[in-house]
Amino acid sequence: MLHSTLSRLAAAAAPAPHPTAPEGQLIIAAVAGIAVIVVLITWLKLHPFLSLLLGSLVAGLVGGMAADAVIASFITGFGNTMGSVGVLIGLGAMYGKLLADSGGADRIVDTLVSRTSARLLPWTMGAVGAIIGLPMFFEVGLVLLMPVIILVTRRSGLPLMRIALPTIAGLSAMHGLVPPHPGPLVAIGALGANLGLTLAFGVLVAIPTIAIAGPLFSKLAARWVPVGVPDLFVADEKEIETRRRPSFAAALVSILLPVVLMLAKAVADIVSPSAAPVWKVALDFLGTPVIALTIAVLAGLFLLGVGGGMDRKAIQNSLSASLPPIAGIIFIVGAGGGFKQVLVDTGIGQVIAGWATGASGIVVLLLAWTVAALIRVATGSATVATVTAAGILLPLTDHLSTPMISLMVLAIGAGSVFLSHVNDAGFWLVKEYLGLDIPQTLKSWTVLECLVSIVGLAGVLVLSLFVGGLG
Repeated sequence: MLHSTLSRLAAAAAPAPHPTAPEGQLIIAAVAGIAVIVVLITWLKLHPFLSLLLGSLVAGLVGGMAADAVIASFITGFGNTMGSVGVLIGLGAMYGKLLADSGGADRIVDTLVSRTSARLLPWTMGAVGAIIGLPMFFEVGLVLLMPVIILVTRRSGLPLMRIALPTIAGLSAMHGLVPPHPGPLVAIGALGANLGLTLAFGVLVAIPTIAIAGPLFSKLAARWVPVGVPDLFVADEKEIETRRRPSFAAALVSILLPVVLMLAKAVADIVSPSAAPVWKVALDFLGTPVIALTIAVLAGLFLLGVGGGMDRKAIQNSLSASLPPIAGIIFIVGAGGGFKQVLVDTGIGQVIAGWATGASGIVVLLLAWTVAALIRVATGSATVATVTAAGILLPLTDHLSTPMISLMVLAIGAGSVFLSHVNDAGFWLVKEYLGLDIPQTLKSWTVLECLVSIVGLAGVLVLSLFVGGLG
């Protein structure tokens, strides 16, 4: 089951087999597409969705693609992103609004704020992000925790960056460095790494990475990006005060339910990777992100809605009011996926991979990071970067020890999250949720991702000094 999952992920993420133009032209195409998007949004103040569509057309046409092929590529990327991330955002918005309107978010936030000093609150949020992010996709964790991030910011009086970035750093580091996330799992399968050893090394590297990219960097980011709290998940405080709130235990269970389901699926994949007993099939289904979040919403109707004294009309109004505010976010994120797919289909990732193949003199772990980082910057896809880098570096594993192969997986994972920018759907997700403009997103989210990548690489290199090299 695990092997087949990895194969499907690798096949879905593989870049175009042949570049559509010479190398120089493809580089110009990528730069031109990104420049068009940035200029249209920042100078002409055009809506990001339309800007991403036009930037995709420019990148594809300059890159040698036929006009109909560019449109088809954009639609494919848009549809794939909407079918995965878009559904998760919608379910997360429903859950988040219910969590806020029921008073469940208040209950959790009151507990966090009352039991944690303002100085330690960013560290607490970083730990929350890491725990939630252990079994979850980044996008799922973000939409699940966003109401808590926003309400903690309002209640604590701390700057938004001091609360949001540590939480996001915890989610991102776990997503890039620690299996059972798709990126590390793909690299483990492709390189034949030891899953348990990679998991242990990943956690060791993730701890200092989260600390530096999260609570420590957020101090600087709060000065760089002094923004207010976005008007999302605003509940009627007077209405909440007139009825009971869900208990802390009920609110915590509702949040942790999808986490437990996904973690159970991940553990089942490790314990029983090939067998398919009934319990394994059930966990595979229940632990799928869309199903896990759907269950969280349904459970929230009772744990949060009924538990918070809401009647059926109030619950219906809460769910109905959850989707309009995030409609724009979904379309922008989908368009970001469309732009990424156009770049992937031009073959620019394969061009960069070809450059890196000749760099045999570079230390193997640094080479692994560099290959993944270059493809990530070019295509905007961490999975494409991971799959491509693992394929390129596979021959080098013949002379590596088992621990070093696990470290190579982590080096690839660290490189795959480097320098998120306008061709990454995650860039637009963070931008829109936090109410930032492009320069502010670059100074906060993009720098955070660079720190996760670079500090992650540094941790890998330090571990390599202790586990030994070629063998």
